[in-house]
Amino acid sequence: MNINFTLISQAVAFSIFVWFTVKFVWPPLLRAIEERQKQIADGLAAGERGKKELELASQRSSEALKEAKQRATEIITQAEKRAAEIVEEAKDNARIEGERILTAAKAEIEHEIFGAKEALRQQIANLALAGATKILRREVNAKVHADLLASIQEELK
Repeated sequence: MNINFTLISQAVAFSIFVWFTVKFVWPPLLRAIEERQKQIADGLAAGERGKKELELASQRSSEALKEAKQRATEIITQAEKRAAEIVEEAKDNARIEGERILTAAKAEIEHEIFGAKEALRQQIANLALAGATKILRREVNAKVHADLLASIQEELK
């Protein structure tokens, strides 16, 4: 066998193989590669969009959380303020009720004292009248002494 013929036939076969590959195999491979490149580019773009949307969502969630914390703080502050108002209101009501009870008790005590004084005056008047009656029974002139006892009784009242 001749080496030149072998080399030439191998060169021709290789050329036919290259031509066949370039004509029939290479275009579908290029299309597949281009489609894959496009899919990868679209995937990367979608990933970037998703990343940006994730950052925006993270910012919105942190803002919403901050707003919720602020609102919760406001609600707590209002609740504490209202609780303090209720406590002050209850203290005022208790103080007013205590003053009312104290005033009523003082009035009742004054009434009791007045009643006791009146009862004591009446008893003193009765005792003075009884003593005067005994004195008058011993005296001769009962009419003069009766006027005197009546005036004493009036003074005691």
